[in-house]
Amino acid sequence: MVGMNSKEALEKAILEASQQSRFQKIVLSWDYLHVLENSEKNKQSSKVSASWGLKNVKETFKDVEEYIGIFEPLLFEEVKADIVKGLDEDEVMEWQMGAVASCEEANEFHAVTLLVKEEVRDKFSENDLLLLSKEKFREGMPLLSAYGFAMVEGRPGRDTLKLRTYHGGEFDYLNTKKIVSSTRLSNMLSALKAQDSVLWVLKISSLSTITREYSALHSIGSLPFADLILSASEKSKTGDPEHQTWNVPRPLMDSLVDNHNQSQLEAIQAGLSRRTFVLIQGPPGTGKTQTILGLLSATLHSAPTRVQSKGVFSPLQHRAQLTFEDKSTHWMKASPWLSGSNPRDLIMPVDGDDGFFPTTGNELKPEVVASNRKYRVHVLVCAPSNSALDEIVLRLLNTGLRDENDNVYNPKIVRIGLKPHHSIQAVSMDYLVEQKMATMDRSSIASQRGGSATLERDRIRASILDEAAIVFSTLSFSGSNVFSRMSRRFDVVIIDEAAQAVEPATLVPLAHGCKQVFLVGDPIQLPATVISTTAKKHGYDMSLFERFQKAGYPVHMLKTQYRMHPEIRNFPSKEFYSQELDDGPDMEERTTRKWHDYFCFGPFSFFHIDGVESQPLGSGSRINVDEVEFILLLYHELVSRYSVLKSSSQMAVISPYRHQVKLLRERFRETFGSQSDQLVDINTIDGFQGREKDVVIFSCVRSNVEKGIGFVADYRRMNVGITRARSSILVVGSASALIQDEHWRNLIISAKDRERLFQVSKPYSEFFTEENLKTMIVVENKLEEQDGMQPSSIYDELLMGGQGTAEVEEAHDMDAEPFGYDGGYDED
Repeated sequence: MVGMNSKEALEKAILEASQQSRFQKIVLSWDYLHVLENSEKNKQSSKVSASWGLKNVKETFKDVEEYIGIFEPLLFEEVKADIVKGLDEDEVMEWQMGAVASCEEANEFHAVTLLVKEEVRDKFSENDLLLLSKEKFREGMPLLSAYGFAMVEGRPGRDTLKLRTYHGGEFDYLNTKKIVSSTRLSNMLSALKAQDSVLWVLKISSLSTITREYSALHSIGSLPFADLILSASEKSKTGDPEHQTWNVPRPLMDSLVDNHNQSQLEAIQAGLSRRTFVLIQGPPGTGKTQTILGLLSATLHSAPTRVQSKGVFSPLQHRAQLTFEDKSTHWMKASPWLSGSNPRDLIMPVDGDDGFFPTTGNELKPEVVASNRKYRVHVLVCAPSNSALDEIVLRLLNTGLRDENDNVYNPKIVRIGLKPHHSIQAVSMDYLVEQKMATMDRSSIASQRGGSATLERDRIRASILDEAAIVFSTLSFSGSNVFSRMSRRFDVVIIDEAAQAVEPATLVPLAHGCKQVFLVGDPIQLPATVISTTAKKHGYDMSLFERFQKAGYPVHMLKTQYRMHPEIRNFPSKEFYSQELDDGPDMEERTTRKWHDYFCFGPFSFFHIDGVESQPLGSGSRINVDEVEFILLLYHELVSRYSVLKSSSQMAVISPYRHQVKLLRERFRETFGSQSDQLVDINTIDGFQGREKDVVIFSCVRSNVEKGIGFVADYRRMNVGITRARSSILVVGSASALIQDEHWRNLIISAKDRERLFQVSKPYSEFFTEENLKTMIVVENKLEEQDGMQPSSIYDELLMGGQGTAEVEEAHDMDAEPFGYDGGYDED
């Protein structure tokens, strides 16, 4: 393995510093009021003006210049959207007062020392973007002449902030090569240099993540596989009749075959073929994490070999002698995740993470075998969020990996970054550093390192990273300075939930250099969170995974699902996955429940309610009180008849809208008491991705036929909502409104064909009378006539194949940021 020499490390550090300096100059030069003004204009404009010069993200790029030229302006649009985000969400602006102690020029910037109260100092972190002003901003006040941005560089004292400002002129928003003089910035500099100057300070946002993405974007030209990223295609090497692969030791190969299904094996085999980029699509419930663990075992314990390029490399084919019963046994033994109840649901979240983590005590505890082994490869595993990352870490700790002799063991791993889940603290970087520091003689630390324990901690961090077989980090934190101190490069980078990251974020871990990249995700589930409506219109929310897939790059899809009742699986398989999903062994038997005796309780039912949607004052979100009231009755009926649902925390209520979630939580507490928080999980669809429950109630909210259905029409959000359920998905919505969208139209037709479409009218309690439940009258050929509709049946329109015209709203009208979303935006 080749490490990074000191010269390369120095050159890389200098380049990154130069890139970050340019980024900071541009952002710090902007006029805050102009950013707000332009944002308001964008909201009022129905179309993005071509004169702005923004270009759509393409599937392929001719060169690095074109690539950066398209992505950089969109990245800056996202920065500007983040700046105004607080105002859009009506966050309280907390101005703080500070006294300028010094202001000195430093490398085209100015270094400012600001004295503040100790409790104020603790409100700020490194890389925070601040607004400085001689006066507080107030509505109706005359135009201010001295204000500007600053960035927090450090907090050297209990009452001190070290800031960086720029006063060299204002950069153009789109043409960053153009800079003009600014009286505002000059006035601000004078205010900073004035004796006994007092300023008002306002925290705007954090620049940590976006700065790293900017640096990674500009480093693409130095990547060994830059051409592959630009072209989204891997050209075979001419003149080389052989190519290198990994040879899997026989005991490990047998274990992989026994513990993975065929599509999982094919994905692992693709990685062993040493393709530079390997894309693995994991639809809901298909064992994505199980496949990642298999990849790690194979990658760490296989030996390189060379095979004829025209030959067939297939060491991981299922053995013919395995019967279906044999495979069923192996699959069920391989991972509790693939069968039965999900262990993560046995514990409620205690820290706000999106995911649950299995801590039942029943999982396999690996025996440590040869923990001091030397590994051929160094692996970095990343994910966009802390919760997604920690789920993989905990799975590895609970089940271990397998070595070349098929022994189960725990490899040396480290989880680096902020906010690790409490269940994995033992492998967190901070914990490991403290453990090593505790075993050292404090006096020797001081003497060897010039009296600086900080330097010793840095050395220990670097050694931990070098010694670990696998390093786990969020995408953002993988760009932190601690990685620059490593002497051992990463050979393999695995990015989970890769379809939920914007492309510049995916480049952050790749900037370290590596030989092979695995992108694991599902573009048919939720996309990356992009705040800027303008950037989103130009395709900035398209992930690298999705761009490669659209360009025709090979994708290995996992095809066997172990979560859902077959009746639930059937619709998303047909609608979104070209009918390629099939079921694991005995899925119908394992997911059939007693409440299925009633048609209306699943496995897949749709309740048509002619409810009324409304929009809370000053909010872009929406609520539907009628749906909430029906859902309360539906939940009560289920838990009253089936006590297991009341005590097992196996129910969830989800909705696309944050305000609907808020209303549902309030009404559940009012109706069932505060204990309902533990008995039923109520969340947004975005906040529930990656999770599952036995019964899921889906509140659609939108019911206005004339106004369309907004971002409920997003097929990815629809797919995620449906596939959270194991045994029953109960959709509550207005068929009259939803039918405008093609995918929802198909879902409603599917419900009708399966006799699982029910019309509900007030009083809703009459639907649940014993007499009605016994007969379960199914809607036949039409819904009741709706206001504003022709007397003809909605289903006449359906059967004629009319196309929907569902309107998709702008981001600022549609809960742009998911409720409870953990973006993994760590700080260095």
